Amino acid sequence: MKQVLFYLVLFLSANIVQAQSLETAANSKIKILEKLVKKAEKKNIDVLKEKTTIRTAEIFLKYANWDDKNVKINESLYKLVPSFKNQAVKMAEDLPNFERKEVNLMLDKAISEIESLLDKKTFRKASPKVDWTKVTVENDQLTFNNRPVFLADYTWKPKTKELTEFHGNQDSFFITPSFVSKEDGTINKKRMDLLNEKTDGSLGFIFMNHKGVPKWAEEKYGPNFSMREDTYTAYDIDNPGAREIQTKLLEAFVPKIAGKKFSQLGYMLVNEPHFYTYTDAKKKKLPWASGGVSQFTIEKFKVWLSKKHQNIAALNTVWNTNFKDFNNVQIDIPIDISLKGSPIWYDWAAFNMDRVTDWYAFLKTEITKHDADAKVHLKIMPNLWTKNQRVHGIDLEALTDLSGIIGNDSGADHTYTWGKPHEWQKHYAFEWRELCMGYDFMKSVSPNKINFNSELHYLSTVRSRKLDLDPNYARASFWLAHSYGMTASQIWYWPRNADGSISNKAKKDKGYAGSNNQQPRVTNEVAMTLIDLNANSEEIMAIQRDRKPVRLFYSKTSAINKKAHMDDLYRLYEGLNFEGIPLGFVTENIIKKQNNKNWDLVAVYNTPFVTKDELNALQTYLNNGGTIILDDISLVKNEYGNELIALTKGKGTIIRLNSVAKIRNEVLSLLKGKNLLSDISIEETNTADRKGCIWRVVKNNAGNNVLSIVNVGKTDASLKISLKGNENIICKDLIKGISVSSTPILKPNEVYFVELTPKK
Repeated sequence: MKQVLFYLVLFLSANIVQAQSLETAANSKIKILEKLVKKAEKKNIDVLKEKTTIRTAEIFLKYANWDDKNVKINESLYKLVPSFKNQAVKMAEDLPNFERKEVNLMLDKAISEIESLLDKKTFRKASPKVDWTKVTVENDQLTFNNRPVFLADYTWKPKTKELTEFHGNQDSFFITPSFVSKEDGTINKKRMDLLNEKTDGSLGFIFMNHKGVPKWAEEKYGPNFSMREDTYTAYDIDNPGAREIQTKLLEAFVPKIAGKKFSQLGYMLVNEPHFYTYTDAKKKKLPWASGGVSQFTIEKFKVWLSKKHQNIAALNTVWNTNFKDFNNVQIDIPIDISLKGSPIWYDWAAFNMDRVTDWYAFLKTEITKHDADAKVHLKIMPNLWTKNQRVHGIDLEALTDLSGIIGNDSGADHTYTWGKPHEWQKHYAFEWRELCMGYDFMKSVSPNKINFNSELHYLSTVRSRKLDLDPNYARASFWLAHSYGMTASQIWYWPRNADGSISNKAKKDKGYAGSNNQQPRVTNEVAMTLIDLNANSEEIMAIQRDRKPVRLFYSKTSAINKKAHMDDLYRLYEGLNFEGIPLGFVTENIIKKQNNKNWDLVAVYNTPFVTKDELNALQTYLNNGGTIILDDISLVKNEYGNELIALTKGKGTIIRLNSVAKIRNEVLSLLKGKNLLSDISIEETNTADRKGCIWRVVKNNAGNNVLSIVNVGKTDASLKISLKGNENIICKDLIKGISVSSTPILKPNEVYFVELTPKK
């Protein structure tokens, strides 16, 4: 026993010595960096990066000391994560020194970079230190000092100067139905007093919560008014009482919020909406977040059916039923997934989307009734669109269209903490499907709006986390997201209090251990990336705004009816996304509402089911001279499986192709023939079975080509870059301000951002 105690004391002593040594080293490096900053400032070198890094170091040294004193708490949280569980004790014990080592590495890099600047080996473009109180929303950009900027903050981050000076200063205000404290519309006094006392604040948004309802509402609207209480909308949106409460709530709060800076990022109508209404009899349990609906909803469905089918005979023919009239229609909800692909499944899924869209349209109307300039958005999970399910009630196109701001909580998985391997892991460093494909769709629907990711899940989710995450991944994912349209984000997350202790909301949180608040270099790299994006904001905005000549046709009908429609659409998108071509989407409504000259061709792939209106929109596009690439299995049936009359070319062109490879080759050929390909060509060589570098090209104000590349592949990528067929070119790194190779080898997660000019 004495021997065990001796070794324990020895171990603890060694840890203490190492901790002190690492902290001493870090503090010494901070002082060195501070001196270098002063020297650089005298030479008019922008030092926002170094000042940010010093602050990050100070914050995380404090956090490391807290973690040193609270090993047991961290141990309990590591045990909640399947892939950490068996090593929880060691991980908790090692965490403080891991953080200190990361701080030292971060400071080493910062010292090296500023020394390089001082020695004129590299050069830096100035980046603004953004004052969030002076940022304005102008169409599709945030503006500060007459330039576009990109902003990021963190969910739950304390509002202290230490944390808001360099890591985001987003403001907000919270409202919820329970603030209507009495049936007559009386509002919670404390909450209203808080609003009355609140200053104009800084750029922020209004968080509309729907988790609870006032106690009086249960008595007035019935015991079934509260429902789906395990989701973020815990009441029946089809009960008339829901509209009564929201009318009173918004009537009280919106007039006092109108025009305030803290509302300029809009009213977030809901957090992560989903209204799953299906079951799986074979599994004998309800799928995640799924449930039933009220009689109010069923009555709405009957009205919807009567408008859709016009008469009961038509419905009976389609459904193969014998209802006497629409009032007698019966349907079991949750609907069983075995019915997927049937007419009854289609009608229910389509109605579920329409009734949810109608609810949020009502909320928007109530808000703009009291503030005509107010913008709304929803924190929609884009994977509800990029994945296959369509019985969740979320029509991403319709909800994006009605919003004044594109709202989302886009994510990107990188390392799973449990479960079987996913297909993407065979080919890519991270799962970019939701990010790229989702943003391309939303920006196709609403090209002239800012994109606000109000719960960004690139760094971590409950299921995707890695303690020693490569900081380059943070850069790659954020760079890609801003290239694809993101304007502002609230990152998941900052679950520590100002003193480093764990927030009460995170003390039992399965997502805390191994997240970014234990990762100094990752957190700092996010800030560094935003600084670089803002230094080059005009070029990034040009990439966002670049015309999308190639459009993929998206049919909500096929997405509802097919088992894996979005997987099929992704295959085509994937096949085109590594060719330097800006991609977009068209739908029936995009064709009807937008100028069809905004694109040059539409590809329709593996889309057998369309409504007559969808088909007519495509026919109109052809009649006006459009070009459609079409496979043999698409556009053949309506929503109920009945055969459709085939498209005719009209004044346009129909090209029949049946494979992704052939479509890709034809797209490139057509664009080349129209002189729509960029001046840049890239040959990629890697050891994988497919390309891994996503790239885009735009012209800068000087008329030169600016190239952005992100290697999302699993392997190194050897590139050969040419300009108008000429490989004798100069590539200027726009981050470091120096010439770099035109034949770079990019590691996974590496970003390459250059200006290209021919050698003279």
